[in-house]
Formats: sequence, structure tokens, C-alpha cells
Amino acid sequence: MEGATILMFSLLFLHKSYAAELGTISDSSFLTVEDTLVSATGVFELGFFQPGSSENRYLGIWYKQISVRTVVWVANRNHPLPDASSLVLKIGNEGILGLFYNNNIIWSSNTTRSGYNATAKLQDDGNLVVIDKNKNVMWQSFDYPTDTLLPGMKLGRDYLRSKQWRLSAWKSSDDPAPGDLTWGAETLGYPENKLKQGNLVKFRGGPWRNQVFEGVSIFSKNLTFSYDVTINKSEVSFAYYQINSPLLSRTTLNSSMHLESWAWVENSTGWRLVVAFPRSTCDTYNICNGYGTCSINMIQQSCNCLDEKRFVPKNQSGWDTADWSGGCIRRTPLECKNGSEGFMKYSNVKLPDSENTWFDMSMNLDECHKRCLNNCTCMAYANPDKTRSVCLLWFDDLLDIQVLPDGNDGPDIFVRMASSELDSEPNSKNKGGANDTTILFVVIPTVLVIGLIIATWLCYARRKKNHAKPKGGGKKLFKFTGEIFNVSKMEKEDMEQPLFSFSTIVNATGNFSLDNKLGEGGFGPVYKGVLEDGKEIAVKRLSRYSSQGLDEFKNEVICISKLQHRNLVKLLGCCIQGDEKLLIYEYMPNKSLDSFIFDKSQSVLLDWTKRFNIIKGIARGLVYLHQDSRLRIIHRDLKASNILLDQDMNPKISDFGLARSFGGNETQANTERVVGTYGYMSPEYALDGIFSIKSDVYSFGVLVLEIVSGKRNRGFIQPENENNLMGHVWMLYKEGRSLSLVDAVCVGSCHPPEVLRSIKVGLLCVQQNAGDRPNMSNVIMMLGSEGELPEPKQPSFITEKELPVVNYTSSSYTGGSVNEFTITEVDAR
Repeated sequence: MEGATILMFSLLFLHKSYAAELGTISDSSFLTVEDTLVSATGVFELGFFQPGSSENRYLGIWYKQISVRTVVWVANRNHPLPDASSLVLKIGNEGILGLFYNNNIIWSSNTTRSGYNATAKLQDDGNLVVIDKNKNVMWQSFDYPTDTLLPGMKLGRDYLRSKQWRLSAWKSSDDPAPGDLTWGAETLGYPENKLKQGNLVKFRGGPWRNQVFEGVSIFSKNLTFSYDVTINKSEVSFAYYQINSPLLSRTTLNSSMHLESWAWVENSTGWRLVVAFPRSTCDTYNICNGYGTCSINMIQQSCNCLDEKRFVPKNQSGWDTADWSGGCIRRTPLECKNGSEGFMKYSNVKLPDSENTWFDMSMNLDECHKRCLNNCTCMAYANPDKTRSVCLLWFDDLLDIQVLPDGNDGPDIFVRMASSELDSEPNSKNKGGANDTTILFVVIPTVLVIGLIIATWLCYARRKKNHAKPKGGGKKLFKFTGEIFNVSKMEKEDMEQPLFSFSTIVNATGNFSLDNKLGEGGFGPVYKGVLEDGKEIAVKRLSRYSSQGLDEFKNEVICISKLQHRNLVKLLGCCIQGDEKLLIYEYMPNKSLDSFIFDKSQSVLLDWTKRFNIIKGIARGLVYLHQDSRLRIIHRDLKASNILLDQDMNPKISDFGLARSFGGNETQANTERVVGTYGYMSPEYALDGIFSIKSDVYSFGVLVLEIVSGKRNRGFIQPENENNLMGHVWMLYKEGRSLSLVDAVCVGSCHPPEVLRSIKVGLLCVQQNAGDRPNMSNVIMMLGSEGELPEPKQPSFITEKELPVVNYTSSSYTGGSVNEFTITEVDAR
């Protein structure tokens, strides 16, 4: 690195020529602006170049034998060098390959382990590697793609090394610095690649497949490629390989928002464009919205419903004027009664967006069918990869579907349908994967008879129970809450949670035994329960003495009913019987984050890696709430006690009782009743009642600083100057002592660059003016990148004595917050 002692290097031309001849740089050779490093077969060349009309110089790799210089990789793309003098590439005594300008290091390979006798070598595939004396690769350029994907390069993530592989376009033909266009893997659900402009998805490639990359056609009859997909706990990656072809090929993301694949044919006048994406209007991401399909063969209209006999436009008048933003809805709503529903098969389609999906890499299609059928929230299933058994389930509206041209051999998708929709099958669509009518004639009557016997027995058994299932049990929640909450039609559509019988919850919690009580808050007590199938649950029981619990109950159901994300606590269902109103959640064995970071004995269990993963997980959850969910959700009470941890210490945002949802382009609102928790409230919200997504960003910033330091923001006082936690962090930052903020129990495990980046991101999130704070998508990028961050301004050191007087009640969850106060006055929605 910068402090490394650089060995003395020979200045003899013999050493330069020897290095260039072998395609290597060792401790006895170096590279200047006059030299180049060539791969063994002479295909690729490493050296210094000036892009376009720019006067700046960059270190890069290009094709040697092609007259039109085509750069495929740039080292110092963020650090242009205006002067060529004293510019040297060489290796130091710690195995670090470094680019030096006037003896100052400008760029380095940043290797993390010592490697004496290290050598830099340009390989035949265009990969620049640094290897040790045992030929082990210490660093490689393929781990840091720029705008070009070469055969053998990967897109995706390496979880063991915390690497992310994606392309980023040049800002312009004269400036190779990263622009706002990226092409890379989304791995929140089943992996797929997306073209993004900032945080806006412009084009989606489709779920990964071996052999064929769904949504991207075969490049050329003259080119043969194999596609290699790896999906496991260590790595999620996609790569392509060129087979038995003398042609050179590359895929490039350019600054004009196109992903282009090129081939160079011998004796050709230049690069030949084989395919470019997006290809047409139909490639525009989610142009037809939910259950709409786009066909590139259409001329006058781009969108149709997936099946016009079973789906209709949600907004017919808009649909008629080419406004497809409303998408399509089912003619017959799903009811999920006794497994009577089934599935329709649709073939040769680009599978829907898989960002919020569940998948199993060893489950066959029949098992997948059963798994989806037994889950009322499962909307469709498919095997995206015909070369192996994969089960992929969708739990929300199906987005960004496209009818593929004939001959593409696209996958099949099985979409859930009401039983009445299965009687007639247009285009011979199969239901549930079954197509043997003889079997149906035998099985169906038998099932009906058995079902009648079981139903009669169940009716008799239920009469003998002390706690009968509420009238209408098993139907969707909104059928019981319309009168209780006086909800709107739109809200009814959102309240579609399974309804548990009260007797089921009584049995699961041991009649709400004190031994099973997890804590208590403004809503009421929380109990642990175990269902008959062994599934552990957490039950929030509305207290009869709670003045605001009913509003929170309604608000939480409406906000979280259709949210599906790995960093949000999942609402499993509800129970309503008389005065009893309960919310049933997945159980989190490690309780809340504050029970770890603010507890001396428990905090030792959270090393820096776990804390950094928790920070990133919370950020991903907020991105989903603010941007990617069907409604824009502002949480308004983000704090350590509302972050729950599963058995693997993955964070899940919980408690949506105070959340607000927005539609369309709404981003801000005003309220006369401030709700939330002192210590986490943004200044504009606490003082003026103005809240927005930037209010959650502020709370996230406070939470980051608490996770790093292990100290609460509220109640923290620095004796010598009476600073609160944010004032203390700011003082340390200005003095260059930010690392002293780190919780003592994880000093030994911390990674200083990640710690410093986290603290700086935290300070950027707590800026006094909401407009100065980044959005959560930018936060994700800042946490995961290595580039320079903007300088934060001095945050607002707002203290409790500056806040307006508001009636509030103490939160007393067991193992949760003890010094926090949550305001429980909820304004009307």
C-alpha cells in the first residue's frame, strides 16, 4: 500500500524488454508510459492510453492486434493523470502492484496478504493477475470489471470475499470514470441481471439459466457460447465462454444506455454489432405492469393481459389510450379454499421479475407444484433452468412478463387460478402440470367423497371446542375488518392475510402463558407460540386498555400485508374474534438488535462482520419500502428495538404500526401529531411535523452510529462538552479520530475501511437539511463501493429539551429498549 517500502528496480532496457516478452512484471522490472505488457499469445496488451480527445492518461488493457484500439479494462478510471512524467507501474515487497505518479501511489492491487516474489502477468483471456511464488492468484482484474464483460469473467457476488461483479459504463468516450449506468446481478431472490440508471431499472435480462441466458438471444450462428451459472452459499455468479471459434467477442455497457455484444471477424473493417439491449419498447422494464405481457411482434399495441379470458385491464380507459401503468387483474379473485385452486401453464415467456422470490436448487417440478399449491400467497411457480431441478416461487403480482419470439424455447410458468377458471382451457393450457384426463375422472370423485367425509367430521369436532373458529374463518381478512375499521376499497384489497382461529392461537401460546411472554409495548403483550406443525410464531395481542392499538393494528395490516422481503419481518396472518385482535408473525429467536449492541455481555456476540452485514441488511429493507414495494412506505419508527434478528443474525425491520404508505409520486407529508421515538427523529419531523423517506434515512443514520459505537444516541452525554452521540461522532470525525468510536468488543475484528465508510455514511444520513441526505439506494451503493464519498456537513445536534412537549408512553419490551420513549398518538390516514 502507500506505506509499503518499494524495492529498488533496475532501469535497464533489458529488464523492460524481458518483462514485455514474457507478459509479466516482477520485482526486477517495471512499466513506464513508453512500455506495454503483452499476453503470451499476443491477443491483449497492457499499457497507458489517452481516451478520445482527452489529455489524461490511464492504465488499461486492450486488444493488441486490432487497429481500432478497444479498451476492455481501466485501472485508474477515477484518478486521471494529466502528465506522463514519472508514471510507473511496479510491484512492491508486499506483493502489491502499484501505479505511481511522482512517487505517490495513484492506484494499487490492494492485496491483503503478503506475497514475496510476486509477479504480475497479463493472461491470454485478458485477465491481469498478481501471483505469488507458488502460482497462487493474490489479485486479478476480473474481480474489478469496468464496462466490458469478456469470456470467463463473472457477474454476481462472491460472499466469501465480499466481492460484487458488475459492469459500469464510462461517463463518456473521453472519460472512463464510472457513470450512473450499471449491469449486474440482483440476488435478493433468484438471481438475474438488470440494467440500471442509478436506482431505476431500465431493462431486465431474466432469471439465469445454464446454456441459455433467458431474455438474451444467441449472439450469432458463427459464435458458440456456453453459459455457466453458479448458485450456492459461497457464490452467485453468471459467466459465458466461447467454444471453438477464432472470433473475438466482448459485451460492453455504453453510456447511451445499451448493453451491446460485439464480434471481430478476421479481415473485417471493424467490430460487428451482434445484438444490443434494450431491443424494442417491449424491453422497457415493466412496461405492462402486473400480469401484463409485451410481445415484440405487436405493431399497434405493446401490451396485452397474460390471458384475456382470465385477466382484464385494471384501468380499461387508460389501457385503451396506451397507458398500461395499471397492469391487469384477475377476473375471478383467488380464495384458496381447501386446495381447490390450480395452475395454468404459459409457455415460451420471459419469466417475471424474480427479485422477491423463493427458490430451491434441488426441488423437482412436481414438488414445486405442491409447495406452491399449499401456500395461499404463492402466485406462480416455474423451473427457470431446464438442465437441472430448480423450484422458483413468486409471491406477488407477476411483473415484466414478455412473450418470446417463436423458436426461443423459453421456460414454462404455472400461474395460480381460481377453481372456476380451470374448467375452460384456451390454447390447451395445462393446469398444475396435469394432463391425463383419465386420471382426473378417477381421482376427482374419490377426492370429493373423502372431502365430504372429512368435512362432516370437522363440523362435528368444532362444535365440541370451547373456542370455536370465528364465523367465516378461513376467508380473507378484509371480510371481517370492513366494519371494524371502516376501510376504503383500496385498503380492503391490501388486507388479504390468512385468518387464524382464536383456539389455534390459544393452544399455540399455552393460553397466553406468562412463560411464553416475550415483552409488552403500546400495542399490547407479545407471546411466543408453536403451531401444531411445529412452526414457531410471535403473537402480538391487542390490549383492551390500549387507546391506540386498534389504529396500529389496522395500519400494520394495511402496510405490511403484501410486503415480501428478506429484511422485513413476515406477517403470517391475523386473528379477530370479538374483542380479541392478534397479529401473528414469524418468530425471531435472537429478539431485537438493541438487546445485543447495548448489552455488555451480549455485544461480544456481534463482531464487526456481523454488524456491517446488519447495517447493509437494514439498508436493503428500507430500499424495498421506499422504492421497490407496491406502495411507498415510510416507517416513522426505525430504531434498534424494531430491528429483529433471525437465527443467523440477519436483520428484519418490524413494527409497522406507525408507518405511512404513499401512492404515485408522493414523497412527503405533514402531520400535527408527531409519532416515533426521540433520539431517532429527524429535526424537520420532530419540530415541524414534516416527514418523508428522508425521515427514515435520518433514523437509519442514527442507527448506523449506534451499531458502530455500541452506544445509544438518546441519553448519551459526553461529560467534558455535553455533546450527544452525534456531536461526539462529529467531533471525532473532524479530528480524524473516527476509529476511536468503534465498540471496544469488536475492535479486534473490525475492518478499518468499512468502519470509516460506515461512520461517514451515518453522518451523511443525519444531515440537518433533508435535501442533503442521500436516499437509501445511494446508501447501498456507498456502503458497497470503494470510491470517494461526499463530505458530510455538520449534523444537527438536536436535544430533547428542544423538542415540543408531547404525551408519550414508555416502551417496555423484554430485552428491548429501556431508555426509549415511543409516541403512540397516530394521526388518521
